[in-house]
Amino acid sequence: MPRISPATVIFDVGNVLMTFDGRRFSRIFTDTEADAQLLYAALFDRPEWSLLDAGAISHDTMRRIAEAALPKRLHHNLHACMDHWHEHSEPLGAVNDLAARLKERGMGVYLLTNANDRIERLLHRTPAWPLADGWVASAFEHVMKPDPSIYELLCERYDLNPANCLFVDDSADNCRGAEVIGMSAFHFTGVADGDVDGSAAALERTIDAL
Repeated sequence: MPRISPATVIFDVGNVLMTFDGRRFSRIFTDTEADAQLLYAALFDRPEWSLLDAGAISHDTMRRIAEAALPKRLHHNLHACMDHWHEHSEPLGAVNDLAARLKERGMGVYLLTNANDRIERLLHRTPAWPLADGWVASAFEHVMKPDPSIYELLCERYDLNPANCLFVDDSADNCRGAEVIGMSAFHFTGVADGDVDGSAAALERTIDAL
């Protein structure tokens, strides 16, 4: 009997399809390493950033929280970073190319991301997005990975069978959340390991072997 690949592959976005590096973004919008560290600590490295992704606070609230943690001279840098960091996120070519090949093979391609309500600014830069059969972002649903309910929501919205899905994420915890509802999962470590092409190849081998 031939091997049967999962009918659907569900991709995370940050550090799977697109780079997300708060330290790098902070350096782009400041002039010194010291100021970059201040901006990173005030914005990307705060627990409130997760609240923004959860849809629990607004961008205006996030801005005011970050402003309070920064000297006034860096407020302009903060505003520019909040408005434009997505323009410096780059596609992970090997993974986007794989998504295109999967689509050509007739497989379903979906996106599931913990992201704020401006995520479409980033998605427009994501080569795999026009190929996607559907997507879910946490801020609009007020629930985040690895809560199993967000994976269930995706499946219910698009009539997917979890048993026929492979979920791909750079967080091991998020992979475990998918497994709770019966999905297969692949922990994508390409960005962390500095070997995106190798991790993408391993992902493709995993899909072919299922």
